[in-house]
Amino acid sequence: MKLIPLLFIALLLASCQESPVETKTIQEIPVFKNKGEELVYNFVQKVGNYEKLSQLKDVVYDYTYITPDQKMDSVTEKYIFDGELSYGKYHKHQRTLSALEGVIEQGYNGNDFWLKQNDSIIELGEHRPKVTFNRKTNLYWFTMMQKLLDPGLNYEFIGDYTKDNNTYDIVKVTFQSENDKPTDTYQLYINQKTGLVDQFLFTVMDFNVSAPNLMCLTYENVDGLLIPTKRKYTKANWDAEPLTDKWVNVSWSNIKFNNGLTKELFEAK
Repeated sequence: MKLIPLLFIALLLASCQESPVETKTIQEIPVFKNKGEELVYNFVQKVGNYEKLSQLKDVVYDYTYITPDQKMDSVTEKYIFDGELSYGKYHKHQRTLSALEGVIEQGYNGNDFWLKQNDSIIELGEHRPKVTFNRKTNLYWFTMMQKLLDPGLNYEFIGDYTKDNNTYDIVKVTFQSENDKPTDTYQLYINQKTGLVDQFLFTVMDFNVSAPNLMCLTYENVDGLLIPTKRKYTKANWDAEPLTDKWVNVSWSNIKFNNGLTKELFEAK
């Protein structure tokens, strides 16, 4: 008697193995508020979205910043994407905290900022605003393209723009304000042929700079992400016309992801 159900089960299992049930993954189709948001979404998918970036866990790279009068910052930057932990070791800092002699280090552990000079922790004091700006801004610039899809952003399609035989879609990106605090504005120029942002205008409201700067970008493929490793910027107007021939040059090199960084690195000690 017991053989019958066992045989039935065996036959049922064999039948299931011979005729597997097909499963289909339903891919969500995004719904866009306007054309500007759709253009930005497509751009972020092209360079690699934040999910793809976060899967790489962390990054270490060399950061070089050169002003028009040839003052240089040479920094080793390290970030953990989860929690946006940020660390920078300044081998040269002719532009940043130049009054401090020797090697300086800055860190953000997810809760607070700290500063070291020649391996010793020093009081932030008057340096707190600069350290806060450096740690948050350097990480933001590195992840900016992915974070263009963050919640709380507004998108507005402005129109077309032609420069050097390239036609661009212009998208204005603004941030929702907290407590009526002024927020930055980004005006992206998305190349219609490549789908990449070749340049953008930006403000720096943390320093009350509401007049735009023009940032020009050159990309490099690193581990499947298109990263704007060469940047230069100068003062401009809202028509993206440079107002001077004096440019700040920024480069990111020796970019390495997934280094196994631990949170201990970002603690003040």
